[in-house]
Amino acid sequence: MKDFLLSCDGVSKTFQDTIALNKASIDLYSGEILAILGPSGCGKSTLLRAIAGFEYIDEGTITINPKVVSSKDIFIPPEKRKVGMVFQDYALFPHLTVGSNVGFGIDLHSVTDKKALVLEMLKLVDLQGMDDRYPHEFSGGQRQRIGIARALAVNPSFIVCDEPVSALDVSIQAQVINLMEDLQEQFDLTYLFIAHDLSVVRHISDRIVVMYLGHIMEIADRVELYDNPLHPYTQALLSAIPIPDPVIEAKRDRIVLEGDVPSPSDPPAGCVFHTRCPIAVDDCKMEVPELKEVKPDHWVACIKAEGY
Repeated sequence: MKDFLLSCDGVSKTFQDTIALNKASIDLYSGEILAILGPSGCGKSTLLRAIAGFEYIDEGTITINPKVVSSKDIFIPPEKRKVGMVFQDYALFPHLTVGSNVGFGIDLHSVTDKKALVLEMLKLVDLQGMDDRYPHEFSGGQRQRIGIARALAVNPSFIVCDEPVSALDVSIQAQVINLMEDLQEQFDLTYLFIAHDLSVVRHISDRIVVMYLGHIMEIADRVELYDNPLHPYTQALLSAIPIPDPVIEAKRDRIVLEGDVPSPSDPPAGCVFHTRCPIAVDDCKMEVPELKEVKPDHWVACIKAEGY
């Protein structure tokens, strides 16, 4: 059994009247890639930002190695959490050189030879000798490599990746994903990863968390989740993945959900998915299902799910 690096227990966050997270609980093991899936506005990025220390939380606890870093009464700032962050939009400072961007996080830690460390990080992402250039001189894929180098430079316990490849062309996405996998193997890195592309998630992740309207709906091993999804939302989500074989693609049934995602400022009572769920019953309108382990390492929040 690998060690826990991160534990989120009952984490809730509300922005004015909008519920972004509702008692979300996840764990992250050393050396794994944990991916989070869900529609826009489901709370994925809010959870990652709370873990990294960029958001306060209203309830619950976030524990890292094994210190409580966030709760209703405790808040440890980002620079003391040793969490690397890779952003969707790179988040590089345009007025700083690449070397200064990579070294920005290092300034917050005790490092004997900052210059040498910056050069080492840039070499790891195949951008050696470019520390004196500026972000606008680089392509999107190169800028994301700079972002990865910056995340590595703080010697993080784990790296949080908020849709790191969604803004890139498909061919460049593959290069960045391959780089992240190579670095994981080389340094035994741990990633907490968000991506919209279901094929990317299937390729890179070890376990997957599925979110909907601030709630955790299902958690399982990647193979188990794709082969045997138990939550109706997960089943609908995965049914949208194209199958390369045109014969199989033409014959299979897709699950088309009716209606729109409810507003986080006015979520439905009971299970938040019941307004669109094809198998909802009356109890779903009143009962908020708990996230339960229905099979070994397979968790689901649905009163109609197998084994619940």
